[in-house]
Amino acid sequence: MSIPYSRRRVLLHWLSAAIILWALASGFYVAFNSVSASTEQWVGSLNVSLTTLFIPFFLWRAWLFVCELAPRGATLSLDKRLALAVHGLIYLVIGVVLVTGVLMMKSPISVFGLVRFPQPLADPVLIDLANTVHRLSCVVLSMLVALHLCAVLWHEFSGRRVVRRMSFAKPANTLRRVQR
Repeated sequence: MSIPYSRRRVLLHWLSAAIILWALASGFYVAFNSVSASTEQWVGSLNVSLTTLFIPFFLWRAWLFVCELAPRGATLSLDKRLALAVHGLIYLVIGVVLVTGVLMMKSPISVFGLVRFPQPLADPVLIDLANTVHRLSCVVLSMLVALHLCAVLWHEFSGRRVVRRMSFAKPANTLRRVQR
């Protein structure tokens, strides 16, 4: 039997998933479709606000991930080492996306019009470089998200219920113990 994830990890996972999927999908939609200037402005403003608020939650989640890498005395199988490596790569790329997203700003960063942070870079060449790295890292992140979703499906169809473990539902055997 697999141990369910803590409520904190489940909450951080789904918060991360919602924001990342929204930002990627809406960002690619605006980038590759002809949209009005007002739609582009709205999506850009919303994504900047959401992802700026997301940064501390991502740092918390990344910290929890790193803390879990501490050796527990058990040798990990090749599958588990591969999974850890891919998850580590996902965290790294999300970090690059977030940092370059901040660095590519051409004006102060507004969070829902309530808080403003100064524009971090003034040099147009560095801003353009951050923009290029941001776009490329978004493509890489999209591929890693697709790989992650394929792995989830593979686990589910192989009988390893990772979706159930990454939900707020109690495992079936926990329910039986509570009812006794």
